Amino acid sequence: MSKGLGTTVGRSSRRRILRLAGGGITMAALGAGLTGCEDELATGGEGSTPPPRSASPEDGKAPADGKAPEPLWTKSTSAQTYGDNDELVAVDGVVIASGDPLAAFDGATGEERWSLPDGAVPGAPLLLGDGTLYLESGKYDGSVAGYVPGSGKEAWRSRLGKEYRQPRPVAVDAEQVYVIAEILEADGSSHTNVIAALNSGTGKVAWKEQRDLGTQQNGIHAAVQGRYLVYTDFKNNLTVRDTATGKQVWTQKTTKTSYGPFVVHQDLVIVPQGQRLQAFALSDGSEKWSVRTEEFTGFREPSLLEDVLYIADSARTLWAVEPGTGKKIWKSTALKDASAQVPRQFVKVGGTLYGATDLDKQGGIHAFDAKTGGLRWTFNDKSGDYHSWLVATDGKRVYALHGKKLHALPA
Repeated sequence: MSKGLGTTVGRSSRRRILRLAGGGITMAALGAGLTGCEDELATGGEGSTPPPRSASPEDGKAPADGKAPEPLWTKSTSAQTYGDNDELVAVDGVVIASGDPLAAFDGATGEERWSLPDGAVPGAPLLLGDGTLYLESGKYDGSVAGYVPGSGKEAWRSRLGKEYRQPRPVAVDAEQVYVIAEILEADGSSHTNVIAALNSGTGKVAWKEQRDLGTQQNGIHAAVQGRYLVYTDFKNNLTVRDTATGKQVWTQKTTKTSYGPFVVHQDLVIVPQGQRLQAFALSDGSEKWSVRTEEFTGFREPSLLEDVLYIADSARTLWAVEPGTGKKIWKSTALKDASAQVPRQFVKVGGTLYGATDLDKQGGIHAFDAKTGGLRWTFNDKSGDYHSWLVATDGKRVYALHGKKLHALPA
């Protein structure tokens, strides 16, 4: 499966709007006021996450159940993130967080490997494909660039054309980089946008298709699966295009706007829509299965890890689901039992599932038993930063980003 799953481009989502101040006290207070009711209902309210224990692992090993680890290292970064899963990546021995300058840290030691001023638009997705890190140019010059993650050296650059403004990568596969850009009018304004594919070898435009009037270039979540490019937007559209031609295969309205990622699995696209989690056939959009959670609760963002779909709901229930059938593998009430915050992003290493929580200052990184959903421990840096937690892994360590603090935890 290609990288780019559930990738977000654009910064107009509710979650992003709450973070646009980038640390400003006024906006932080406003965000807390706007989200307080929903977050308290969904997660149990402020201060409900159990505090971490102080025990440190021995020789870099993961701690025993109930004991949160001390970080292997912690670094201050230039990170400027907005809470999307694709703003923190671990690849080729380095960990990178979206920011300006864009900086890569050695995964083992935390030492800075390279730094790239104007390398990416802060908060923009970090898209990995075929050994290349693809970025929207931080120079705002209308280009898309590709870099070698381990060294930061430029390996590729492309431009869609002068008649388009700031192409934004939304997904990649082994052959193409998919971008969305505004179509410029003679007076410099824009009322429409285009979706296009750039050849990842030559940078040439493979195809471009104008999207319908009224669609937006912001708030796109996209994924590539074989011959299908799948994306959602804030207009409640779920759309599939042919990756070879750009032609629309099908589109349909969803019942809810998705503020977070979706997943694709084999021939299915799986989208959370409030109380329902629905799977549609990539070929024609027909519904293949649906899972419903409790009344007055909603599903959060899903993650597909080792052919298991993990997702939490606002009632603080954690689900493991077979992605092909929707069959429940297990449901865990460990979050509810511990009055713990709800995670919205997951990674997995061995038998441990790690989940990153959202805005609450008492959130953090939960570690779960991947076979049962049992809560093992919660790590929190107690910084009080209002940014969402982000989590990534290289299989050896788990990286937790909170505001500008990057922590490496033993896996």
